[in-house]
Amino acid sequence: MNAKPGLSLSLQFADPRHRALLVRHKVQRFVRAALELPGEIAVRIVDAEEGRTLNRDYRGKDYATNVLTFDYAHEPVVGADLVICAEVVEREAAEMGIALLDHYAHMLVHGTLHAQGYDHEEDDEAECMEARETEILAGLGIADPYRRA
Repeated sequence: MNAKPGLSLSLQFADPRHRALLVRHKVQRFVRAALELPGEIAVRIVDAEEGRTLNRDYRGKDYATNVLTFDYAHEPVVGADLVICAEVVEREAAEMGIALLDHYAHMLVHGTLHAQGYDHEEDDEAECMEARETEILAGLGIADPYRRA
């Protein structure tokens, strides 16, 4: 069995609504499952106002999105900030009829893959990234987020 890469994790709650759900060891498990190299990752859970401001200022899109990834280094250590909007993740989970923690796991895996250079702007990139996400989530016991009924 291969050892998982090391992880230095900073977990911050600007929006505390899901603090009890997102316990440190679970967040570490989800991020570490997607890491291919050692990582220094900050995960910040924010409200819609902060999520919207960051998305507008850094991506030019004036709305709160589920996860933003700010990647600083891909190797030899992955360095990134993952910003997750609690309100958006909660709404999406309800709309999809899935467990909130499962959707957070997906967003953490998705953001961690972005931190390592994965992207989904082009169709072939999207297929590759989605397949990798599905594989990682299956290993965590979470259903394929792209094949919901």
